[in-house]
Amino acid sequence: KQWYQRRVREDVKIQEDSDQVPVGDTPRSMTLLCRGENTRLCQPGDHVNVTGVFLPVQRSGLKAMMGGLMSDTFLQVHKIDRIKKGFEETSLETLAEDEARTLAQEPRFYDKLAASLAPEIYGHDDVKKALLLLLVGGVDRQTQGMKIRGNLNICLMGDPGVAKSQLLSYIDRIAPRCQYTTGRGSTGVGLTAAVMKDPITGEMILEGGALVLADQGICCIDEFDKMNESDRTAIHEVMEQQTISIAKAGILTTLNARVSILAAANPAYGRYNTKKSVEQNIQLPAALLSRFDLLWLIRDKPDANADLRLAQHITYVHQHNTHPPREVEPLDPDLMKRYITTCKQKDPIIPESLTEYIVYTYVELRKEAREDPRNATFTSARNLLAVLRLSTALARLRYADVVEREDIDEANRLMEMSKYSLVDDEQTQRRSRPVDVIYSIIRELQKGGTVVKYDEARQRCIAKGFNHDQYDECIDEYERLNIWHLNAARTRITFIQ
Repeated sequence: KQWYQRRVREDVKIQEDSDQVPVGDTPRSMTLLCRGENTRLCQPGDHVNVTGVFLPVQRSGLKAMMGGLMSDTFLQVHKIDRIKKGFEETSLETLAEDEARTLAQEPRFYDKLAASLAPEIYGHDDVKKALLLLLVGGVDRQTQGMKIRGNLNICLMGDPGVAKSQLLSYIDRIAPRCQYTTGRGSTGVGLTAAVMKDPITGEMILEGGALVLADQGICCIDEFDKMNESDRTAIHEVMEQQTISIAKAGILTTLNARVSILAAANPAYGRYNTKKSVEQNIQLPAALLSRFDLLWLIRDKPDANADLRLAQHITYVHQHNTHPPREVEPLDPDLMKRYITTCKQKDPIIPESLTEYIVYTYVELRKEAREDPRNATFTSARNLLAVLRLSTALARLRYADVVEREDIDEANRLMEMSKYSLVDDEQTQRRSRPVDVIYSIIRELQKGGTVVKYDEARQRCIAKGFNHDQYDECIDEYERLNIWHLNAARTRITFIQ
């Protein structure tokens, strides 16, 4: 044991937390010397408390004469404690299983969790649900020679002043492991890895970038559109393969970067220009856009009622330093963080009975993308994988072991809503009444016949982003107009000729 403590050595470099940096100063750093049992107790990106002895580096001979009275210092480590960012040291990181199940069985718990995410920010309900699923993440799948990622990638694009950066800052505070960076202040080397010279041994070593430090966490990239194109291509491999391949200065290696990327960007013209097409407004390569599971376009549209509610919300937050009273009371942030950490321990599976339904929804998605000339997004097999990742994340939020049909429907609804956010209101059917749009969907299912299955029509409408109440309202209204007839068992819709 004495030989092990004497021979095994690890050098660790720590940096001051950004919350504790003095005003106008830069974060200070320090070198740690770990020996024996104190090695391999922390990983890059961890937040730690260190106890040890502050010592000078011993020099001899010519180096001591040239150094004079100045000397480098290091901390000889006696104890390292890992702490989770955002968690109190005295609190438990996870909930008990019965406590988590009790929380998950509360009515409308999914909506309550989404409302608890940044409650001081007004609106953006579906965006908050997507960010909640980003925090939980899907399930990784490992096959022979191939890995299918479970981490979600989301891009928020919108006009200035719609709280994109505030949402990123909130995710940075609430996530247990997260790195925050900006597009203009980041380079490809700073995001991936840099080759440096070790000051002690003189050898070439790799210094991990933001994506490596955020391994098994989240990397928030603000001002994503202002990155140089050469730097932006550095994250293509990370977003799909979850690795970083390095071939520099004689170092050939592959680093793990199992990270979820949350990016925020402005349109190409500063604000979204309705006279231009979607491709001209976004101006991001299709290879990069297809790697994002969800791409949200948040627009600042003038609306008298919405502007009044937004102004009342902002003034209340500014006056009382908290969010206004709501119908659904948000959860305590510490409880929500512990519940999310508990949910990530679940690995839900997709039952074989849902396979045919998932395949059917994907085929319909491809068919619509082919027939609709206004479709602004590229539909590929990655969209199918995105639905699977979203559905497994929803099952995790329910603290369940099996994915249900409602999870698939909600995943399809989020995909549909993100797609419709890219379509101008003047060019889409969303301006018409939801009842009329649902009627046109059911009419398409008729296919020359007179009978449509009730459940099939309902599932198609829910996948399009409508809820059960709107579907029932459409059925009742058009039945009163003698357009169709619903049987007593509510299983068939028969069109009246």
